[in-house]
Amino acid sequence: MEKQNSKYHSNPNDLNFIFLLEDQKIMLPESLPIFQVDAFTENLFGGNPAAVCPLKHWLPDETMQKIASENNLSETAFLVPMDGGFHIRWFTPKLEVDLCGHATLASAYVIFNELNYPSNSIEFQSKSGLLQVRQEQQRIILDFPSDSPEPCTPPNGLLDALGIDAVEVLKGTTDYLVVLPQETDIRAAAPNFARLSQVEARGIIISAPGDQADFVSRFFAPASGIDEDPVTGSAHCTLTPYWSHRLNKSTLQARQLSHRQGVLQCTMKNDRVLLSGQAVLYMKGNITV
Repeated sequence: MEKQNSKYHSNPNDLNFIFLLEDQKIMLPESLPIFQVDAFTENLFGGNPAAVCPLKHWLPDETMQKIASENNLSETAFLVPMDGGFHIRWFTPKLEVDLCGHATLASAYVIFNELNYPSNSIEFQSKSGLLQVRQEQQRIILDFPSDSPEPCTPPNGLLDALGIDAVEVLKGTTDYLVVLPQETDIRAAAPNFARLSQVEARGIIISAPGDQADFVSRFFAPASGIDEDPVTGSAHCTLTPYWSHRLNKSTLQARQLSHRQGVLQCTMKNDRVLLSGQAVLYMKGNITV
C-alpha cells in the first residue's frame, strides 16, 4: 500500500538514513567504529583488554556509560579529535574515571595503527590534564602524572576484606596501596570482594618485591564494578614513585599478577611517570546506538 506524504532520503556512503514520514523525522541507529585491544602485552589474550570508540563528537554521557556497560570490559575509551590531538574519556561498566592507563595505551595503538595518524606522538586532553603518548618501534610510552602515596591508617575493614597482614598501608589520590613481604603473598591473596566493595576508594593495590621483576602487584576495584583488573596502568602512577624511592632506582620492571598477566616498564621523570608497554589488536567492527 502506498504511503501518503512520505519522502525517503539516503546517502549510500552514509550509515545515517533519515526517513521523513508525515513531516516527522525518524533517525535510524548510528553506526560507530569500535576496537578491542589487549594492552600491556605482546600476546593475544594477555594483558588487559580495552574497548576504544573513536567519535566525531561526544555522545550523551548516559549513552557512553551504556556502551561501556554493554562492553563489560574494565574500561571503554572514547576519543574525539581536537586541534593537535584528541580528547579522551574512560568509563568502567559502572562509572566514569579520571585516568586509565591501559585504555589510553589501547587508544594510542588504534590511532597509530588503524586511523592513519601521521605522527609518532599524540596529545590527549583528559580529566587528569594533558597526557602525552609516543610510539617507539613496537612500544608505546605513556607520560602520566605521578601520584606519590603517603602512609596512612588502614580504613576499617580493608585488611580483613583482603585477608592479609600488611607491611605498610599507604594512600594515593584515589587508591590504597597495601605492601606485602613477598611475591607469593600477592599470588595467594583471595579478597572478599563483597566486603572490599565497602571500602571508600577507587581501588586497592597490593604489591611486593618481585622474584623476576622489581615489583609485582594486583589491583582490586569492586566499588568501581571491577573485582580484579588484569593490568592497571594508572595504579603504576602510585606504585612507581613508591618502589623507585624504596629501591633507589628510576627505571623499574613491573609485573601485574592477574590470571592474564601484564608487563610494564616504569620510569620516574621528575613529577611524571613514564609507562611503557605493547598492545595487540583483538577485534574491530561497528556498534549501533
